[in-house]
Amino acid sequence: MTEKSFALDKNQMRRAFERAAPAYECTALLQREIGARLLARLDVIKLVPTRILDLGCGTGFCARVLRKRYRHTEVVGLDIAPAMLSAARRRDGWFTRSRWVGGDAERLPFLDAGFDMVLSNLALQWCDPDRMFQEVARVLRPGGLFMFTSFGPDTLRELRQAWAAVDGAPHVHGFIDMHDLGDALVRARLAEPVMDVDRLTLTYKDVMSLLRELKDLGAHNVAHGRPQALTGKGQFARFRAAYEAQARVGRIPATYEVEYGQASGPPPPHAGVV
Repeated sequence: MTEKSFALDKNQMRRAFERAAPAYECTALLQREIGARLLARLDVIKLVPTRILDLGCGTGFCARVLRKRYRHTEVVGLDIAPAMLSAARRRDGWFTRSRWVGGDAERLPFLDAGFDMVLSNLALQWCDPDRMFQEVARVLRPGGLFMFTSFGPDTLRELRQAWAAVDGAPHVHGFIDMHDLGDALVRARLAEPVMDVDRLTLTYKDVMSLLRELKDLGAHNVAHGRPQALTGKGQFARFRAAYEAQARVGRIPATYEVEYGQASGPPPPHAGVV
């Protein structure tokens, strides 16, 4: 993985999620389903944490479920978009054990070894995984649990193929293979890494329905080097025709490759050294 591969425009990303925040909770059905599947994996985990970090918490869906599951645990939600945190606070009510913190997953504003568990649902694809994993390893206690989801390179393949029929510009956000994520976990000294993958296909009545949903989610291409000029009507018509040619039974498909990862906190310094 190279520095160029993750040259994301953080300001553009923050603005996109700021605009998406008011409608996010109603639109993010897939994100909640994937989050629920991630949280279900805790059923076989014996760890009872005292402090949990929800990394890239959005409007707080996972944090709210975690708080109900672990009633005597402090849950901290972190997100880069202040409007997402405001929405999370509004849904939380007046009395809560949750804290909502603004910050970047690549530069966490927390002390070392401060959490027993770090959970992250669909935030990793907006980060440099090496930087994010190194920060997770720093704030996670030895023996603590890290669980996350991300989207893999097969995600939105139909959208990517349709744009490829028009030009060679990167119109779709790039996604990272799970084997590369596993390697990044090892580089961060996170222990016992495990990765697996699932695939989901959603269908839409037309191309514009899919594009509106992606816009409402804040899921824009924010890579440096993305096309800056407006797409011409002719280009967009060719893109739309190329996508609609992939229709099945009158509906267009959108594939999502969902990656699940799990690892333990790094061993204490000098562990195993006599």
